[in-house]
Amino acid sequence: MTARLMNGKAVARTVRDEVAADVSTLVASGRPAPGLATVLVGDDPASEVYVRNKRRQCVEAGMADLHRHLPADITQSALKSVLDELATDPAVSGILLQLPVPKHLDTAALLARIPASKDVDGLTVANAGLLARGRVGLVPCTPGGVMRLLDEYDVALSGADAVVVGRSELVGRPMAQLLLQRDATVTQCHSRTKDLVAVCRRADVIVVAAGVPGIIGGDAVMPGATVIDVGIHRTPDGLIGDVRFDEVKSVAGLLTPVPGGVGPMTIAMLLANTVAAARALDERSVGA
Repeated sequence: MTARLMNGKAVARTVRDEVAADVSTLVASGRPAPGLATVLVGDDPASEVYVRNKRRQCVEAGMADLHRHLPADITQSALKSVLDELATDPAVSGILLQLPVPKHLDTAALLARIPASKDVDGLTVANAGLLARGRVGLVPCTPGGVMRLLDEYDVALSGADAVVVGRSELVGRPMAQLLLQRDATVTQCHSRTKDLVAVCRRADVIVVAAGVPGIIGGDAVMPGATVIDVGIHRTPDGLIGDVRFDEVKSVAGLLTPVPGGVGPMTIAMLLANTVAAARALDERSVGA
């Protein structure tokens, strides 16, 4: 068996086209274009690349780019003031604080300044709580992108055995919640899990977001299973994921490549969240 590769680039393109159409409809109705405020603190090269890509795709979708680039030595108080300003600015539909921020800053306290309604990264406690309760909120972009990929490839989730490897607040925990909401039977694995291989091998769907290169190999995959590799690591030989690709490709039924799988979906879902936030803001304004 050779796995069919899940084309995240193609699905992300579809999502971006949907977002652009939504933006066009909003503007045609006389409402302002959604505005995305990306906040970059310091000059970390990787963060600069990520933010540049987000801004470019934001503009291509017809949205307003409201970027803020702040010095690395900015104080906690000053950065809070910037976030408070964006929180009350009606032109700003979504706020994204690029992480990580410099070590002298308190990330949790900064995220708490972002209103849940503008939290397009889905990282605030309020949005995490909505997700845990199965209520409508803004979902973290990477797990949201994984769900869209699974749907595009018609992966049956109701009643399926699903394993999530990883328990981070950004991916692992919300991923498990989203799968549970779709009636999958979910097992969440982590660094203390006994016999990870045996747990994964019984799964119909495996989402690997451990941040450990090559943690999952072919021996951990049931023949025909769907394997989603969220990890991405730079090595002398190029980019690799949390999955040992060549091994798993010969066992799985569906598999995301690295790069070109989950990665493109993350920014696409950020754009989708921004449009959703703009629509919700407009509806609240009309109802006020």
